[in-house]
Amino acid sequence: MRILDAYIEVCNMPQIFDSTATKKPTNLSINSDLLSRARKMKINLSATLERALVSEIKNAEKGRWLNKNKKAISELNSLAEEKGLFSDYFRNL
Repeated sequence: MRILDAYIEVCNMPQIFDSTATKKPTNLSINSDLLSRARKMKINLSATLERALVSEIKNAEKGRWLNKNKKAISELNSLAEEKGLFSDYFRNL
């Protein structure tokens, strides 16, 4: 899909959340073996969870954006297949 590249550009925003916001204590339930192994390896649980949440949020937002724009993407791709793109001329030089 050619139009998908446009979404990738939109998603490459530097931050999807306010990194200066205060931290809030939260209780979580985690598999005890995973927790034990992570602690032995001195893995920062808060930083790891934040990275995982950023990834999950980006994936969810991507899915919503693609779903919301599915019809437009399909129409633009059909038009591009039928008529070509302005840039096609320059690719053949």
